[in-house]
Amino acid sequence: MKKIISLILVMVLCFTPCLGLAGFAAEIEDVNSDYTIVSPYADVVWEGDGAWGAYKGSLHSHTTYSDGNVDLATMVKEYYNRDYDFLANSDHGVTGVAWNRAPKKVLLYSYQKLLGYDVAHLTDEEYEGIITGTYPTADGTIRNKKMTCVTGANELNNMTLTKSHVNAFFIPENVGNGYGGWENGYEDAVKFTQKHGGLSIINHPGDWLESRSDISTVSDPKNIKYFGDIILKYDSCLGIEVFNETNSVTPFDRILWDNLLMYTLPYGKNVIGFSNTDAHTVGNIDSSFNIYMMEENNVENIKETMQTGASFMVTRELPCGNDIIGPAEGFDVKNSGLPYPVFTKVAVDGHKITVNAENADTVQFIANGEVIYSGAITSGEVTLDLDTINGAEDFQYVRAELFGEGGMCLTQALVIDDEPTEEFEKDKGLIPFIKKVIFTLKSSRLWVILVELYRIIF
Repeated sequence: MKKIISLILVMVLCFTPCLGLAGFAAEIEDVNSDYTIVSPYADVVWEGDGAWGAYKGSLHSHTTYSDGNVDLATMVKEYYNRDYDFLANSDHGVTGVAWNRAPKKVLLYSYQKLLGYDVAHLTDEEYEGIITGTYPTADGTIRNKKMTCVTGANELNNMTLTKSHVNAFFIPENVGNGYGGWENGYEDAVKFTQKHGGLSIINHPGDWLESRSDISTVSDPKNIKYFGDIILKYDSCLGIEVFNETNSVTPFDRILWDNLLMYTLPYGKNVIGFSNTDAHTVGNIDSSFNIYMMEENNVENIKETMQTGASFMVTRELPCGNDIIGPAEGFDVKNSGLPYPVFTKVAVDGHKITVNAENADTVQFIANGEVIYSGAITSGEVTLDLDTINGAEDFQYVRAELFGEGGMCLTQALVIDDEPTEEFEKDKGLIPFIKKVIFTLKSSRLWVILVELYRIIF
């Protein structure tokens, strides 16, 4: 009997720790399971039958119809030669039309003729060849891959001294021509776009902030609130340009983007990032651009991808580094011919994020404005397990960045949960009203001119 009792006690002692560990594991699983990762790439078919294409494009470019140095026909052909799949021409205060038509001319840009620049659009034959892919490239090659014309784009200002630029998309062609804009007039342009059924993005905000000379401006709560409130107030405002052209005046807009994400996500609004050439010359066509994951290359899918964020941002030039999220040093591989880094897959499995990449040697993950992982890509694939990172349940988002000899590539934000925790309300009361009045006065053309004169003199 003693032996039987002893055996029973031993068995109880042996199983008790196991039961305890099982209970502990279940408790950990419960803690880790109260958040989900919402990926903009969830619906993308990456491989196999029906795999989506990765389409290269820019949604912000200029010609001699505004302040560009190249006519529309030449510019479109050069994008085509550089293997672009879609393009939106968005001249200042000039709403884009099909490339075989002349947009409405704006009197302000009559000076282009005096400077010796021509204005010219594509012939019907050239246009048909480019939008079908049958037009030969500069070396005589037939691409057999079309370039989609995105019409209804307009950089909504043509007279402002401050660089408060907003890009409108999908507005009617008779709308926005000659739109002069207001000094510091982001909200007016966004409101104008929404009124006419379009979508908008905030262009090169670092230029307006003059952050190149003062990096602290992209983390100033006042500036974050200013842009964040506009994005929250207008559903049609999708986000900001994270990369613009050579980033000569916007090298820190990635940091601003992180700050805006942390500001808007609690209200349930994501901030989509964009990367555009803003080309005024053909030399900048190989600067910054988007990669859109789409089932088919057409205007409807481009519009949808702008809103869903199933896209990547590439830049070939970053003039300086930073010690917040890096890189430590700048780079310039524009027009080098080097293949640019790009994600070939972004997958979420529970709390694991796996990325596959090409032409990249380093990947880093950023959450809440901080680098949470950085390492080499040795097999083309890297998996980040958030369960191994303390405090991951408090992240608002995670995003990934690639670095390679050919530049830099970013994912959109993968949002932690998708339920708003706060409800956005416009500022009310005497103090906000006074601040708005002061801001309006400082946004008058006279005030801005006086400030610029002061800068020149002193």
